[in-house]
Amino acid sequence: MKDQSPSTQSYAALLKSIKERILTAQVRAAVAVNQELVLLYWGIGNEILARQQAEGWGKNVIPRLSKDLSSEFPEMKGLSPRNLGYMKAFAEAWPEEPILQQLVAKLPWGHNVRLLDYVKDPLERQWYAQTAIEHGWSRNVLVIQIEAGLYGRQGKAITNFTKALPAPQSDLAQQLLKDPYNFDFLTLSKDADEREVETGLVAQIQKFLLELGTGFSFLGRQYPIEIAGEEYRLDLLFYHIRLRCFVIIDLKSGPFKPEYTGKMNFYLAAVDDMLKHPSDNPSIGLILCKSKKELVVEYALRNTATPMGIAKFKHLEKLPEELKGSLPSIEEIEAELAASESETEE
Repeated sequence: MKDQSPSTQSYAALLKSIKERILTAQVRAAVAVNQELVLLYWGIGNEILARQQAEGWGKNVIPRLSKDLSSEFPEMKGLSPRNLGYMKAFAEAWPEEPILQQLVAKLPWGHNVRLLDYVKDPLERQWYAQTAIEHGWSRNVLVIQIEAGLYGRQGKAITNFTKALPAPQSDLAQQLLKDPYNFDFLTLSKDADEREVETGLVAQIQKFLLELGTGFSFLGRQYPIEIAGEEYRLDLLFYHIRLRCFVIIDLKSGPFKPEYTGKMNFYLAAVDDMLKHPSDNPSIGLILCKSKKELVVEYALRNTATPMGIAKFKHLEKLPEELKGSLPSIEEIEAELAASESETEE
């Protein structure tokens, strides 16, 4: 039988399949190596901790141990006194090995170090670890979320989801909304109106999406819908992948007012009628205001049947022009600091 050369299309399919197999195997190997490394570091830290507690050793044992281990394993990285100190702190932070293996060992060592540096409360640290794994956060994103206080804001928006949505979707939707939303990547005047905030958010859409959370897909700003011959515009329209529904965000530059829920109810009805696919879940509304009184919000939502939430948002504020000249410049501050240091040395 005469050998035949594969067709271009057939060969390309074969090559693609093999490449995918190799990449999958490489990822699995990397994950396995990471887990073994994290478990090794925990074991080292646990042994150092146990010996110090049992025999009263002081901190000096760590530099000595680092020197001897580095001499014994010259090709191995991660044996510095600083990293051995992190290993000990790691063992103290996660004393239960089952939680370690089920959760923390799935995170790279660099993520675990950041959790040790930035989060002191055990429950909060566990929450960030679980969320980082769930959403695949990079180390930088993890730090950003910790510094932005995500743990204390997640799921805190006032909503009517328990009444307006079925149980599985209502629980997930509640956890996805925050209060307040932190838009500190925007620097606007104190009296910035909705359009200025909206323009700034869209201009920095990546940071905006990061603050909203995983799963939001941006569909448009001032999204037009025509009803009875008139055009209405939604401030911001999203689709959420996990919730399988449209999410309308309405921005308000002042305090919350009860009539805002009526407008959102109108928008939600229109989107459900005109955009929602039969397989989609009911659309959700999120009203973002500069401030709100909780009792007013609760009354406004009490008899509202469409699912919506109300939360605050904040951004950095520009200084008024008339005040800028009265503040010291960077150069003046640096000169003052230099003078203070000189006086201290004398």
